[in-house]
Amino acid sequence: MRVIGIDPGTRHLGWGVLDRIGGRIQHIDHGVIDTDATASIADRLVTIDDALGRIIETHAPNAASVEALFFAKDAQSAAKLGHARGVVLLRLARVGVAIHEYPPARVKRAIAGSGMATKEQVQRTIAQLLSLTVLPKLDASDALANAFAHLAMAPFEEALRRMGVAPAPTKRGRRRHA
Repeated sequence: MRVIGIDPGTRHLGWGVLDRIGGRIQHIDHGVIDTDATASIADRLVTIDDALGRIIETHAPNAASVEALFFAKDAQSAAKLGHARGVVLLRLARVGVAIHEYPPARVKRAIAGSGMATKEQVQRTIAQLLSLTVLPKLDASDALANAFAHLAMAPFEEALRRMGVAPAPTKRGRRRHA
């Protein structure tokens, strides 16, 4: 199974591609899509869409692990993050890649053992887990962590589904019924 992990952002969007072959997780590639901070939000979203399209075409992932939207204190930042996530989700859906979303704390817990781990702790841990000799940029390490967490958790979640037990929803993943 080949998974692309994505850490959305309108200025820096991290991505990382991993393969699971048997029980082994292997690093394929990673990077950051950097956009022009002086460009309009629309132009930055086009840059993200075009670059992500090339990455998906090159690496042909079967699944994607995208950082779930979380509630930020800054509404403007949250809105921009939502724009980037929308472009990512649309691009993935258009090419038929299965999309999985995980809250940042769950990914951090899966990688570093604590949902409160810093970006630097995740960066060092993911580099060690993947035997990388150079630390990836923070946005790329977050994306690699998303992909790794999905590959690590997917077999357990699939086993639960086969047994008829749905994984527990995350606190923020619960919907209110009107």
